[in-house]
Amino acid sequence: MSRSDPTEPPTIAERDPDVGTPLYVHLPFCAAKCHYCDFFSVPDAGQDVDGMLATMMTEIRRRAPLRPRTVFLGGGTPSLLSIPQLRQFLDGLHAHTGFRDSAVEVTAECNPESLDLDKARAMLDLGVNRLSIGFQALDQGALELFGRVHEVDDSFRAFEAAREAGLGSINIDLIYAWPDQTLEGWVADLERVLALEPEHLAAYNLTYEEGTRFTTWLEDGRLKKSPEDLELALFETVRGAAKERGMDAYEVSNYSTNGRQCLHNLNYWANGPYVGVGPSAVSFTHLRRAGNPRGLNSYRRAVERGGDPAAWDEMLEPAARLAETWWLGLRLKDGVDPVQARTAARFPEAGDDPCVRQARRLEGLGLLEELNGRFRLTERGLPLADGVAKELLVPGN
Repeated sequence: MSRSDPTEPPTIAERDPDVGTPLYVHLPFCAAKCHYCDFFSVPDAGQDVDGMLATMMTEIRRRAPLRPRTVFLGGGTPSLLSIPQLRQFLDGLHAHTGFRDSAVEVTAECNPESLDLDKARAMLDLGVNRLSIGFQALDQGALELFGRVHEVDDSFRAFEAAREAGLGSINIDLIYAWPDQTLEGWVADLERVLALEPEHLAAYNLTYEEGTRFTTWLEDGRLKKSPEDLELALFETVRGAAKERGMDAYEVSNYSTNGRQCLHNLNYWANGPYVGVGPSAVSFTHLRRAGNPRGLNSYRRAVERGGDPAAWDEMLEPAARLAETWWLGLRLKDGVDPVQARTAARFPEAGDDPCVRQARRLEGLGLLEELNGRFRLTERGLPLADGVAKELLVPGN
């Protein structure tokens, strides 16, 4: 039965099915748009930031799960918000979800130029217990090529501010295989970063996404991709350096110490449910995936209409859900348990499992291995993780 007024927030009973569901909050403003980035974000200059935060709070009041187990504030650049804006927004988020009493992990993405000691302390006081700081590179030329607005020293100052504030769980983001990067420089950069002893490191191979400046420049010949042999060497170097520091390579691009994996992202890789709020944010609940409008004005209009602001949605067939569960799960060090994958995907137990059949073929090629009933990438398959996983998405395999 629908409510008589769809603009009114749902009752507690109507939100109960999503209790504990992880929550993603997309804050779309940045100081500048990075040249490699295909996430939805806009420079904050001239924008009605407070108005957008109020619109997002309206969506949160209607759709956010009660008592989420994890919260991830992404974007965009959440740390771009002022302390009063952060306080008002996070107080409102708690009022509508109770996240401070339920979430075991609350992450905020930060850029170095907008994180200082006062802001780090404020975020910790407001319920954030994990920061993800976008160093991206320790080469000033690379930062300028990326379109970043911070300098190398800013990254170290931001990390030190987070530590001094009392944050005991910090991730550092790095990008490798950028044009003209050298192996020797990467070794030196990793030594400096890992000397900080972060609890988590995310190191991503640069990808050229459709619609970004980097892809345009690549097509125009202004940029040149790193050779594949160098990409492989850079990948193996970060794995080796992280291992020497006692960091577990629990996912293809992610490393952690002392069990400090990103719990929010682990849920994504397990193809678990989540709710996303904010412009462009995606939700996956009750086997339905849906995404909000990718634009400030279109998002605002959708929220003002009341009800579900989704601009698109889809319900995958069981075989497609199963393939997607494998595709995501193979990124993890522990790989995929076929029985657990079928359960997560709600795939019928009767009949042939097409993903196991495909996994056997990839095992024969030396890209997967079976250990204690689980399939995982081999050392040979790890650098080819995206390509290997996509083999499971091919219809009819």
